[in-house]
Amino acid sequence: MAKLFGFEISRTKEEIKQEETVKSFVQPTHDDGAMEVVAGGSYGTYVDLEGAAKSEGELVTRYREMSMQPECDTAVEDIVNEAIIVDNQSPVNIVLDDIDEPKALKDRIREEFGNITKLLDFNNLAHDIFRQWYIDGRLYYHIMIDEKKARDGIKELRKIDPRKIKKVREKFSQTDQRTNMKMEKGYNEYYVYHPKGITAQSNQTAVKISKDSICHVTSGLVDPSNRMVLGYLHKAIKPLNQLRTLEDATVIYRLSRAPERRIFYIDVGNLPKMKAEQYLADMMAKHKNKLVYDASSGEVRDDRKFMTMMEDFWLPRREGGRGTEITTLPGGQNLGEMDDVDYFRRKLYKSLNVPITRMESEGQFNLGRTSEVTRDELKFTRFIERLRARFTHLFDNLLEIQLVLKGVINRKQWKELRDNLYYDFPHDSYFTELKNAEVLTERLRLMGEVEQYVGKFYSLDWVRKNVLQMSEEEIRDMDKQIKREESDEDSPMNDDGIEDDSEPDVQEENFEPVEMNEEDRKLIAKMSNLLENLGTDDYEE
Repeated sequence: MAKLFGFEISRTKEEIKQEETVKSFVQPTHDDGAMEVVAGGSYGTYVDLEGAAKSEGELVTRYREMSMQPECDTAVEDIVNEAIIVDNQSPVNIVLDDIDEPKALKDRIREEFGNITKLLDFNNLAHDIFRQWYIDGRLYYHIMIDEKKARDGIKELRKIDPRKIKKVREKFSQTDQRTNMKMEKGYNEYYVYHPKGITAQSNQTAVKISKDSICHVTSGLVDPSNRMVLGYLHKAIKPLNQLRTLEDATVIYRLSRAPERRIFYIDVGNLPKMKAEQYLADMMAKHKNKLVYDASSGEVRDDRKFMTMMEDFWLPRREGGRGTEITTLPGGQNLGEMDDVDYFRRKLYKSLNVPITRMESEGQFNLGRTSEVTRDELKFTRFIERLRARFTHLFDNLLEIQLVLKGVINRKQWKELRDNLYYDFPHDSYFTELKNAEVLTERLRLMGEVEQYVGKFYSLDWVRKNVLQMSEEEIRDMDKQIKREESDEDSPMNDDGIEDDSEPDVQEENFEPVEMNEEDRKLIAKMSNLLENLGTDDYEE
């Protein structure tokens, strides 16, 4: 394979050795929608398969057209607003609490994650990026670095139109001598880009790009043949088309059936057919005025010769009938009913996993008991969490490239860390909080009823595990916190909550001097001499 455009991070010898030693008769499955070609084939062979690349581009265009429809746009906005919350804080944060690594490494990872969000301008464009990924079902970024200064990391991230790029997986296989089955030996992955889109005519001028130079995030949904990535709007294609068709038909029906029309029965007597028709035409021209203004030419012309479906009817009647008669046809009945349109609108919202209650303008959320919260809202919250988890693959790919380029960690270390780190998105929904609060309330109420039997029929450990639904780890942590709080309560605390080791202040009494006269002085001196003499006598005895 010729040298690809972009950079490529080389693999370690251990990774290559592992791929060569591990074998299986089952072909690996992928959900990235890459076109698989046999080694030695050309890009022209890939395009000649007529397939997925062209259809995938058409799907992306259709998804974008669907997002412009009012009902679909409202549903998409509900989903994006629930997933991305910007309220004077970062839309996403990285959490490294479960990683057992030195603090310096954690700080470095947080720093590089902040650099990634700055390159994406995620604080300002989070809503637009997530919305585009949800509608298209895929997201591509060109990772731009200075190859002479690769240690400086990523310099720029540039978004790529998904209709102009496609992932290709070139497989290498060999036949097993014992079973005579084809075993996959390995594969090369790269991307194919053309500024005018991936078509059969662009095979000669398309550019092959290295895998590490592209950040690729998909929806995770694929067609049954596992060859094409689908978007989250794919299920809504048919309901949206049905809704649009029914609305158009409803408008046409109401326009045609709304006015009242008349039927003119003209008595033509025994006139011949030609003369009867001429007589009927004369009566129509006499009683009908149809002057039309032509805005393009500024002329006023007579279009009485044309008859539309909203005009009156003129019918001849032979002699012997009831003569000339005029009858009125009533307009359409039940024109105000919209049950069929509402049905397909609800079906559209269901296909997008949006609660139907959000379709109604009067349906407002009431912060009350969780019994007032519908189960659809809880399911919607779970759906949003799954979308967030899938979207975070964008940060995983970019953060891995950034850390490896700067030499912070290698790819083997990243695989070990990846399972223990996660991303925290702010939550704006109170449904989960209300549900947890009521569950806790019910558990505490049940514990109050069981408390009198603790020590007789049930143990405290059993109540914790079966009533409060606490795990053993939670029980240990809670016991440690209780002991720590009890020890803090026993120590004297000042007003600021800090232990006070200082001695208590002693209040000093104030003594005022008393003036003594001469008699008091003589009495004190006499008593002092007496006491001294008594003490001496006692000591001598």
